[in-house]
Amino acid sequence: MPADRLVRVLARLSSSGADGDAARLCEVSADVAEVSGAGITLLSGDEDQGSVCTSDRVSGVVDELQLTLGEGPSIDAYREDRPVLEPDLADPVEARWFAFAPPAVAAGVRAVFGFPLHVGAVRLGALNLYRDRLGPLSDDQHADALVLAGVAARAVLLMQAQAPPGALARELQARGDHQLVVHQASGMVAAQLEVDVGEALVRLRAHAFGNDRRLADVARDVVGRRLRFTPEADPDPNPDPDPLPGDESPVP
Repeated sequence: MPADRLVRVLARLSSSGADGDAARLCEVSADVAEVSGAGITLLSGDEDQGSVCTSDRVSGVVDELQLTLGEGPSIDAYREDRPVLEPDLADPVEARWFAFAPPAVAAGVRAVFGFPLHVGAVRLGALNLYRDRLGPLSDDQHADALVLAGVAARAVLLMQAQAPPGALARELQARGDHQLVVHQASGMVAAQLEVDVGEALVRLRAHAFGNDRRLADVARDVVGRRLRFTPEADPDPNPDPDPLPGDESPVP
C-alpha cells in the first residue's frame, strides 16, 4: 500500500471513530473513494457469508441483490481475486449480471466497482463501491479503493480475532444473522428435494427472484415451515400445520 494513502485512510478512520465500527467503515470508504456508497461482503468458497456493512439504502439493495442472485461485482471480484469495474451498468460494453443489473439500475446504480478483500493468500470477501452517475473511477479513486480494501480486510480479521473460538464477532454478527437462516433453509430444502446444499441454495435464489422477494425472507418462511419445496411441483406455501416453536430440524 502506498504509505501516504494508507496514512490518510487510517487517519480518516480514526477521526471518525470507525476503527472498530463495522457500519462506519463503509461510510468512510464511500467518503474516501468519493463515490455514492459502499458495502463490504464476506464470502467463503462459493457462498455469501453476509454483509459486514453498507453505507446507505442503495448499497443495501446492491448487497441484497448479490446475496439473492449469486452474481454481481463483489462476487466476481472475490472469485477472480481482482478488481471488477463496470462504469456503465445500464449499457455495458460486455453484457454480464443479467439478473443483477436491471434491478440495480432501477435502484439508482449507474456504475459499480468490486475490490477483493484479502490478507496474503487468504480471501475474505469484497468491497463494493457504487456511483449514481456513469463513468470510470479516476486513477486516484482506484488507488484509494485498493488501500480501502486492504484496510477493510485487516479490520474484519481484527474484529474476528477478538471473538470467542468458534463464534462470529459481535460487530459482524448483527449483519450476519440473516445469512444463518439462509444456511438453515438450504439444509431443509436439500432434505426436501434430496439434492446437495448448493443446488438447494440455487432453488431458494430462483424462488426469491421469481417472486420478487428477499432471499432472507424466503429462507425464514422455509425455516418457519410456511414454505416447503417439492421435487415434482412449485414450492408448497401451506406445509405442515402447527410447527413446534423453535423446531428447525429438516423436514423430509
